[in-house]
Amino acid sequence: MTGVLYGVGLGPGAPDLMTLRAARLIKGAAVVAYPTLAGADSFARSIAADLIAPGVREIVMDVPMSVERAPAQAAYDKGAIEIAAALDAGQNVVCLCEGDPFFYGSFMYLFARLSETYQTEVVPGVTSVTACAAAACMPLAARNERLTVLPGPLPEDELRARIEGAESVVIMKVGRHLAKIRGVIDALGLTADAMYVARATLAEEVVLPLADAPEKAPYFSMILLTKGADPWL
Repeated sequence: MTGVLYGVGLGPGAPDLMTLRAARLIKGAAVVAYPTLAGADSFARSIAADLIAPGVREIVMDVPMSVERAPAQAAYDKGAIEIAAALDAGQNVVCLCEGDPFFYGSFMYLFARLSETYQTEVVPGVTSVTACAAAACMPLAARNERLTVLPGPLPEDELRARIEGAESVVIMKVGRHLAKIRGVIDALGLTADAMYVARATLAEEVVLPLADAPEKAPYFSMILLTKGADPWL
């Protein structure tokens, strides 16, 4: 019998926003797997640290910080091989994933490599989008309104076109793209409708109107934009 692969969403960062199912699986895990970024400590592991039992085997996938896709794909290839070996030995493997596994989640890359061969279960998690909306006290969509989610690295022209055609907008992966994004929103006359949120749910959480946001933003930051006042009324 082969083991079961679990993709477990951990939520946006605060450990107490993890689901009960996620916590139960992590507590009972003999093998956990998680990504790190360019040799740094794993944010995913830090969220679940208090639930990982002593002696648990840890499969670490070190993902290089590069705009090229090949190095990251190689890291997930290597991780998938190690995970497959544990599954073949009959061990269940719990893969830790920040946020939700299927919403910009790292687990998607392992799912693509392993799910056709091994029994796989996905445990959803609280997304960074909903966490940031809650932190900013900012409803995002009601009734028949549309919510558009955009990645910050998009080219300036595409960002502008997509924001112009949207009702409510979430811009993720802000980081080093903050100046570009701020410029687009300002040129559209929408700065007063936008909020900036960084490191939502963590002790260092920052929530500010976009006009008051700092010049530099961390990777875990987001801009929320709803056009017009009180669109949910």
